[in-house]
Amino acid sequence: MNDRESSVGARLFVGFQRVLPQHLLSLLMYRFARIEWVPLKNLMIRAYVRLVGVDLSAAAQPEPTAYPHLNAFFTRALRPDARPLDPDPRAVLSPVDGTISQFGTITDGRIIQAKGLDYSVRDLLGGRGEAHHLFDGGRFATIYLSPRDYHRIHMPLAGELAEMTYFGGRLFSVNQATAAQVPGLFARNERVLCLFGTELGPLAVVLVGAIFVGGIETVWEGEVAPALPGLRSRRWHYTGATARVHLDRGEELGRFNLGSTVILLFPADTLTWDPALMPGQTVRLGQRIGTCN
Repeated sequence: MNDRESSVGARLFVGFQRVLPQHLLSLLMYRFARIEWVPLKNLMIRAYVRLVGVDLSAAAQPEPTAYPHLNAFFTRALRPDARPLDPDPRAVLSPVDGTISQFGTITDGRIIQAKGLDYSVRDLLGGRGEAHHLFDGGRFATIYLSPRDYHRIHMPLAGELAEMTYFGGRLFSVNQATAAQVPGLFARNERVLCLFGTELGPLAVVLVGAIFVGGIETVWEGEVAPALPGLRSRRWHYTGATARVHLDRGEELGRFNLGSTVILLFPADTLTWDPALMPGQTVRLGQRIGTCN
């Protein structure tokens, strides 16, 4: 397929998504993935492993039919020794298994989405208050999780949760083709913002939903999305001893159903990217992606 044919195909793919009932399809997938009737769930899991090429060698439970339903398989745990953390305490870790879509410096309050496209930090953070100014001149990384990847998200460095916000939105696919075609994709899709205090200052971890990824969970609140129909946003604050949530470096933060995207935001002058990092690079949980300044 030449570049012109590829571009036409991408536009058709995105156009098709615009007219799909994204939330309805995601709700149906949400229910379908939780069917526990053994013959059907085993058939679905085996088909999924074969179709997307899932590697189960690092899974805590490598037998696919041992999972009670398809969603449990999607969100499977890894063996404790499967993803060792970089031993340097100054290393900033990849929070997931995935692919680096883009990374770099936040310039004029904007983040690169794809070649020729960018979007604002303010929009990503829901346009609320002055939170976007916390990351003026800072660093960002966008990491895509494919359907074959491990679907849990972990902390890139230790932090204390300050607040979490759910934002309703669309559910476009977040793959490379769609990211190159839909302006402001990550600020338009349903997402959950987790804002932490860390040794580097504020850290934003944004969990972006996508079509068929109608479920986003955190370890402290459980299922956050899908939310109630029509809910545009909801915010949780974590202050005081009883609400305190502290997560260590590498500790699990949350999980997706199927695959999606995680966006990290760091303040200015706090982080140096690993010199080997590049867009399109595969990364693994616990791998160094940067170093604290």
